[in-house]
Amino acid sequence: MKSSAPKVTVIAPARLHMGFIDLSASLGRNFGSIGVALNEINTCLSVSAADELCSVGLESRRALVCVQQLCGLLNVSDKLQVEIKSLIPEHVGLGSGTQMSLAVGMALSAYYDLGLQVRDIAELTSRGARSGIGIATFEQGGLVVDGGRGANTKTPPVISQMKVPDEWRFLLVLDDTDQGLHGDDEIKAFKELPPFSSQEAARLCYLLMMQALPALAEKQLNLFGDVITQLQSAVGEHFSGAQGGGVFTSKDVAEVMSFLQEQGAVAIGQTSWGPTGFCLVSNKVLADELEHKAKQQFAGMPNVKIMQASVRNTGGEVLA
Repeated sequence: MKSSAPKVTVIAPARLHMGFIDLSASLGRNFGSIGVALNEINTCLSVSAADELCSVGLESRRALVCVQQLCGLLNVSDKLQVEIKSLIPEHVGLGSGTQMSLAVGMALSAYYDLGLQVRDIAELTSRGARSGIGIATFEQGGLVVDGGRGANTKTPPVISQMKVPDEWRFLLVLDDTDQGLHGDDEIKAFKELPPFSSQEAARLCYLLMMQALPALAEKQLNLFGDVITQLQSAVGEHFSGAQGGGVFTSKDVAEVMSFLQEQGAVAIGQTSWGPTGFCLVSNKVLADELEHKAKQQFAGMPNVKIMQASVRNTGGEVLA
């Protein structure tokens, strides 16, 4: 099959996974989750013709493996040059695996004019087994809530998508010496989780539906942030046995997050299995001030990185 375009570029945004709703299907559907797309961190790659599969730019064995596997599944040639312009860090809770799969899949679809949609690629690459946040943020951006998995679910459906105020800013706290659970260890951890009570699932559903989402619609940062902190606390405690006994997998990140909360940040949490922590403030001026204070306070932790991120209110981009 010949290409319909000489080069295709895809930008796949990182995401924050801000928590699950029902981890035991205690009310009928399993998982259900909330998250946001980010502007400042992404995977950006291009595909073009080559004599054999090769890469330029940033090194990514994962990208080449993904291209090779998807070309086989789609029955198209893998004689391609893959140019990696930026990469989401792997296994830190920002959705690197899903975004790589979607970026490669959508690039191949546009390059070979296959007409595939994001969820076609997600199914082909077995994404969305638990959370649909990465799929939904690539599709739509903004803040998304997925409806979890029922008996016949292929990929978790989006039940809410909302624009986040452009002025709101997240502070992210990363730990270069740590990684979140992934692969077989993640699968094992989910299997060994204790039951999640129906009462807690119902409480989180109410908080999300009747407090967090209305607060976002009315730009009430503190109320929105309070619900996210409560949700993160409930889910983090449920996961604590699989991540070292605490809500945060990294003790250094936990210390920084406690400081940021004392300084007035809201929506305190850990994205996915971490180790990346996040919190939210109302504008860039406050974010700059808080970032500076935290970097001064924790200058003795060279492994800890603190950065700002804004919410990307649009999805991924496919540029041919």
